[in-house]
Amino acid sequence: MKREAKISRKTSESSVELAINLDGTGKSEISTGVPFYDHMLTAFSKHSLIDLQVSAKGDVEIDAHHTVEDVAIVLGQALAEALGDKDGIGRYGDATVPLDEALARAVVDVSGRPFLVHSGEPVGFEYHLIGGHFTGSLVKHVFEAIAHNAGLTVHINVLAGRDAHHIAEAQFKAFARAVRTAVAIDPRVEGVPSTKGSL
Repeated sequence: MKREAKISRKTSESSVELAINLDGTGKSEISTGVPFYDHMLTAFSKHSLIDLQVSAKGDVEIDAHHTVEDVAIVLGQALAEALGDKDGIGRYGDATVPLDEALARAVVDVSGRPFLVHSGEPVGFEYHLIGGHFTGSLVKHVFEAIAHNAGLTVHINVLAGRDAHHIAEAQFKAFARAVRTAVAIDPRVEGVPSTKGSL
């Protein structure tokens, strides 16, 4: 069974077309109008091995927020749809990823219970403009939107870091590696990996 999804979302603030393949090789075509976000989504695809296509247009002349949020919402929805009944998945994934002086840890549970615990970003990070368009506060917001729309429990902790670009990218890469493990099919798992019989 193919674990793929295609989802569209259109509002007065943005339009998003997104497609994923959980069993891909990390190929991506990303265009959101927010260059740093394109960079982060490309990194997510590459390190999760999820093929990802995103075409988004939004009111970035006002702020990147609407486009970034809407893409994250759709990505979460696509993950949920592609996971289907979740039979045979590993369910849990964790990764600790460095990027020069920055270090981030991510833990993911495909639990069906959306929750985000996010900590450790240095004081002032949320106000930093990365690449001139992407505000540091959007990093947490992206993970929040994905977690809530995909039904994931996600813990992300920044353990070290000075450069805002590195801190953000380490988080996206750690999240990608954790998702990669969590959604992977484990041949030893029979049915849904839960004593309740449902995720």
